[in-house]
Amino acid sequence: MSNAQSSALPSPFAPSSSTRAPRDDAALAPGDIAVGVIIGRASEYFDFFVFGIASVLVFPSVFFPFVDQLQGTLYAFALLALAFVVRPLGTLAGMQIQRRYGRGAKLTTALFLLGTGTCTMALLPTYQTLGLGAVALLAVCRTAQGLALGGSWDGLPSLLAMNAPAHRRGWYAMLGQLGAPLGFLIAGGLFAYLHSQLSQEDFLGWGWRYPFFAAFAINVVALFARLRLVMTHEFERELQARELEPCDVRELVSTQGGNVVIGAFAALASYALFHLVTVFPLSWIQLYSNQVIGEFLSVQLVGAVLAAGAMLVSGVVADRIGRRNTLGSVAVLIGLFSLAAPALLNGGTLGQDAFILIGFVLLGLSYGQAAGSVSGNFLPHLRYTGAALTADMAWLIGAAFAPVVALGLSARFGLGAVSLYLLSGAVGTLLALKLNKALATRD
Repeated sequence: MSNAQSSALPSPFAPSSSTRAPRDDAALAPGDIAVGVIIGRASEYFDFFVFGIASVLVFPSVFFPFVDQLQGTLYAFALLALAFVVRPLGTLAGMQIQRRYGRGAKLTTALFLLGTGTCTMALLPTYQTLGLGAVALLAVCRTAQGLALGGSWDGLPSLLAMNAPAHRRGWYAMLGQLGAPLGFLIAGGLFAYLHSQLSQEDFLGWGWRYPFFAAFAINVVALFARLRLVMTHEFERELQARELEPCDVRELVSTQGGNVVIGAFAALASYALFHLVTVFPLSWIQLYSNQVIGEFLSVQLVGAVLAAGAMLVSGVVADRIGRRNTLGSVAVLIGLFSLAAPALLNGGTLGQDAFILIGFVLLGLSYGQAAGSVSGNFLPHLRYTGAALTADMAWLIGAAFAPVVALGLSARFGLGAVSLYLLSGAVGTLLALKLNKALATRD
């Protein structure tokens, strides 16, 4: 992108119609789109991983000291799920803001709400100071995170998929997903450092607050980076030309609501695995293992690097055998992995580390192709909203309750419950992909 092109930026609060530029023959490079997707996703994942890790290491002691540690962790995981429950509402509200005030206003509002909600958590009083009022404030901040994440949908993943060369679509679809391991590396690295360098008293007293402060700074940088990309004439022109604008939700649900459901279940195995190798095992180690938390976090950081590498591999494989075939093949591997999960988690340090490393590799292979795997089913003018709501439903069905369900059931019935939960996700993915293929053949 030339300097002349990127220097003339419209007001980020101007309606979309005011930013239209005459079309020219210059094509928008997929690499430019990928930069915006990676920046945006990395900042969002960082915010959510900060909350997820704190749900295990901090919140049971700081906000739920009136119950035992297991129950306190389950309460924290319930708040973790809250953001995914309200996320579709954030998407719908964001669509309305975009229609009235433009894409820039929506993105600015969403990321400001995300950063503010996360940063405010760092300032919250503890249960010892405010009682249940502190828990209520934490729930409000978590709700703000969920609304903001839904509202931050910018359509870039769909634009990236449409602009990618036909023989490289798997590769470019994977690039946006790299924000997940990057966000985990930053969040996990901060917590690992603070947890290992501070005494337990200092960590629970003030050290845990630092990552939440850092989230605000990261979101400010991400906001300006994304606005600089999204609000250029090239991006605005391409988004409009591809009909990537909000549509009538009633029309979407009535005409292609089934594609939202199929798309959500097609990625079920990946999204279920997402929290079962990041947040849940950390809670299991904290409660039932003698392994040092700092060392376990270090293993997870290595796993995140492996996940990033596996995502690169998924892009190459998907371009050879197809994205849906890749998702289906990895779903089978996830199903087999679920059967070995109890033995690995009960296998001491070696087994637990193997669970993390293998799980992260499978997550990278699957999650690299999970976003928008069936978004091509949507009619062009419905794709923008349809892809956003499909992602919302995938997170809600697959990932939102995974930590609380896995920990609650495994504490009561044993780790076999984790196998069943993850296996059900793999089966759901395979059934959704089969149904999607059958419908495509019929059409």
